[in-house]
Amino acid sequence: MSILSIQSHVAFGHVGNAAAVLPLQLMGHEVWPIHTVQFSNHTGYGAWTGQVFDAAIIGELLQGIAARGVLPNCRAVLSGYMGSPATIREVANAVATVRAANPQAIYCCDPVMGDVGRGVFVQHDIPRLMIETAVPLADIVTPNQFELELITDCRISSVADAVAAARTVIAMGPKVVIVTSLVTADARPDEIRVLAVTAEAAWTVTTPLLAFPVPLNGAGDALAALFLGHTLKGLDVPQALAATVSGLFQLFAETHRAGTRELQLVATGLKLFAPETRFRAEPVD
Repeated sequence: MSILSIQSHVAFGHVGNAAAVLPLQLMGHEVWPIHTVQFSNHTGYGAWTGQVFDAAIIGELLQGIAARGVLPNCRAVLSGYMGSPATIREVANAVATVRAANPQAIYCCDPVMGDVGRGVFVQHDIPRLMIETAVPLADIVTPNQFELELITDCRISSVADAVAAARTVIAMGPKVVIVTSLVTADARPDEIRVLAVTAEAAWTVTTPLLAFPVPLNGAGDALAALFLGHTLKGLDVPQALAATVSGLFQLFAETHRAGTRELQLVATGLKLFAPETRFRAEPVD
């Protein structure tokens, strides 16, 4: 079985498909990457070369894959940063095409729109289309705290607020909401949480907050891939959450030791699945 991953791509570093494909492959998943852009490096450096691909390439490439007769083998679609409204529409079409071939296929959407401190960093009409088109199609959604507030128009100041906001998203269609970079008033300043919410229950995993000179790019891409990969391996939500966050913390620790702003994905390798520290998913009362 395979995963169709529609994301940006960089030649140097690890964001988008360059952060998602390797973890999924190391888990034994076949990945069909479709790149929405090809840049020299991520845009956090402030300068890059390359180009944004016409959104129509998504449908064209998927048509070519379908011609091989393999779409019934596709177990999931994964999407990340979408640089234009046309890309959102093409991703929605791709999800429909895959589900027509395999009704059991799931869609994991990382609704990349902005972050705390940076605000919204996509084109002004993308949030509306993301919320109206992509999010309702998804089975799994992985917003950060800022994006969850943007989707629900709710201010989050506690874990209970985040759970309530996630349930608002679930009412739109998704079955699981993973909230990343959750920082609330009751949290210790040296800790950070990831929250998983379903219609029936919720869990958090808390890890130390490692200090980096500049925010790491690609962490959300890797998290969405890991959670999807563990889910497809049969782990339930709390198990997949604990395995994902434990692996991601190992990746952060390797990157921190290397003193670089690029995720040390290759150096971490299989330690993503055999981390030095395993964190537990704790139920939210």
